[in-house]
Formats: sequence, structure tokens, C-alpha cells
Amino acid sequence: MAGRASDATRRTALGGVLAAGSLAVMWLASIAPSGSLGLTAAAGLFPVGAVIVAGRPAGLLCWAAASVLGLLLLPNKGVALMYLCFLGLYPAVKSRMENVKSRVLEWVGKFAFFNVALSICWFVFRSLFLPALPQWIGEKTWLVYAAGNVVFLIYDIALTRLIGAVMVRLRPLKGR
Repeated sequence: MAGRASDATRRTALGGVLAAGSLAVMWLASIAPSGSLGLTAAAGLFPVGAVIVAGRPAGLLCWAAASVLGLLLLPNKGVALMYLCFLGLYPAVKSRMENVKSRVLEWVGKFAFFNVALSICWFVFRSLFLPALPQWIGEKTWLVYAAGNVVFLIYDIALTRLIGAVMVRLRPLKGR
């Protein structure tokens, strides 16, 4: 049918538009005096929308485009790296992990991904994320991992509930 965009074209366009939304929120996170972690987490909701509406490939496109543009354009590269390493990529990983038949393997995979991302952020990019880190925290890495895993568990549960609420709201739209 002439004049109608293909499904792949619509998914690609959606991924691009949502990447622009992610980038805009990451820009706010990079200029905000505080709350950059929360705003970066909010930027990670755009790939969630892409995965819900158009599938995992659109979510990955949204993440990749926003990550590359963030690294090139944002004044605070730490925000872009947080998005790149975890907050932007996690929705696609979560979607994949939740297709695993075993709940135990699902959670092992989720926590493994989080701990790898945390290790990259902590050991490689710490000076960008936390330049004024108190000395005592640097000596207690185990505390960072313990607290990080608890926060990650809460984040995953909250994200699951948010996705469920969005799916309920989108259900009437699918009939159109």
C-alpha cells in the first residue's frame, strides 16, 4: 500500500523519537545541581516505552542512539555513562530476563547484570560519577554493593509495577 509506513519504519521512528526524549532528560540531569541520578533514571523510562510499544529492538535502538548522542553532546559525561552502562540498557535486559522460564535464573541474571554495571561504574568511572566521594566510602566497597543491590531490587520491583500499569492503560488502545 503506497504511502503507508512499514512496521519496521514505524518502530525505527519510535526508537528515534524516544531516544530524543531520553537525551532531553539526560541534558536536564547534566545541568541540574542535584538529582542527576533520579533524572537519569527518568531518562531510562523512554527505552521502557520503546520495549513496551515496539519491542526489544526499538528499546535497544533508543538506548544506543541516546547513549552515543549523550556521550557526544552532554556537558556531564557521567550522566551519559550511567545511562549507557545501566539505566538506559536495563529495560531491554529486563525484558529478556523476564522471558527466562526459571524465576531463580531470571533474578540471578538481573543481579549479575546490575553488579557488572555497578562494577564498571565503580571501578572505571567513579571519578566522573562521584568526584567528591568521602574517603570512608572508598574503603568500604562492600557497603556500596550491599546498598546498591537493595536499591536495585526496589528499582526493579517499582519498574515492574510501572510497566504493568502502562500495559493496563495501553490495552484499550490495542483494540483500535
